Amino acid sequence: MTEERFDFTSGAKKKLIITFVVGFALLAIGLFFLAGSDAAVSEEGKPFHWTNRLWTNLWINNVYFTGLAIIGVFFVAIQYVARAGWSAYIIRIPLAFGSWLPFAGVLMLGIFLIANHDLFHWTHTYLFDKEDPRYDKIIAGKEPYLNMGFFLARMVGYFVIWYLLFRAIKKHALAEDINGGTHHYRQLVKFSAIFIVLFAITSSTSAWDWVLSIDAHWFSTMFGWYVFASWWVNGIAAILLGCVLLKEAGYLPHLNRSHIHDLGKFLFGFSIFWTYIWFSQFLLIYYANIPEETFYFIERLNSDYYSNFFFINLVLNFLLPFLVLMTREAKRQAVIVKFVCVLVLFGHWLDFYLMITPGTLSTNGGFGFIEIGSILIYLSAFLFVSLTALSKSNLIPNNHPMLEESIHHEV
Repeated sequence: MTEERFDFTSGAKKKLIITFVVGFALLAIGLFFLAGSDAAVSEEGKPFHWTNRLWTNLWINNVYFTGLAIIGVFFVAIQYVARAGWSAYIIRIPLAFGSWLPFAGVLMLGIFLIANHDLFHWTHTYLFDKEDPRYDKIIAGKEPYLNMGFFLARMVGYFVIWYLLFRAIKKHALAEDINGGTHHYRQLVKFSAIFIVLFAITSSTSAWDWVLSIDAHWFSTMFGWYVFASWWVNGIAAILLGCVLLKEAGYLPHLNRSHIHDLGKFLFGFSIFWTYIWFSQFLLIYYANIPEETFYFIERLNSDYYSNFFFINLVLNFLLPFLVLMTREAKRQAVIVKFVCVLVLFGHWLDFYLMITPGTLSTNGGFGFIEIGSILIYLSAFLFVSLTALSKSNLIPNNHPMLEESIHHEV
């Protein structure tokens, strides 16, 4: 095969820069009006400043786009460990997502250092002081795990592990283009296996740290799986959407309806998997007879505001993907899968919104210019980094030992 490179044109860059500027403007407008309104007060009597909503939105988007980046690497690793042939032709697309990891790490660390008290109730030291009237026995019991030093060490550790293994995978993938043979492929299988084992652990612990600990009095034994399922479905949708859009732009001439169909099956199947985890987590409270844990769902279901998003979340992430992608032909139609991918990508942003916002803003959550602006800022930055990475190497892994199988893939 001849070399094919993605051309990240100046026009495309300009559009992303404009999107970033528009997002920043919307964010600024939203914050201006919020700052000019009367200070909100929670049910507990604690004042809420406009910065609380800013930090919450930055945290939501950082968790969300970190998930896209890490799932891109995870998808690549699975293909190599499984020695899958069908995906060889498209493997550079998810690999490019991993380039966002160092940016995500810096943003995550910076936001936490600045806004930890606004996002995580457990970061207040008085909660652990028995002499203080605000002492919290439940949170104090979690101090061996929930403390600033260990939390920061874990956060840095996650990104170091993920990024180093991503670099190793990318290094051998690009070297394979130049040198050929099977040496680099064997190294790719090895590093991918290491990544999967470590990700199996860190995907859960990072979910506990970055999302579950926001509601420090609540726990769920399935929460790590739940966040992984949301990240995974979201990542599949992003990969599928990227493949279809590149095909429509004139790239990937050998991408066929069977590739789209296989990715569509992943999207269909794992949307059901996400729903299974969602329902199981919900049902655990009932059949394990732990009514003290119901407040997490009551806070979302009984709210005049959050309850609407609670049900919209289920419609976007389960009902519509299930009904629209049910037939074989639907999963092979580019226009249909694009529509579903966009729904799922927004739906799982909404999923993280519901996981994080009630715990940080209580009844003061909102959806407006601030939320839309922050999404556009992160989306444009993520795409700029990913497309830049995609343009710097061959779009097709010419020396992948299973490339011919992928080109002639038919199901």
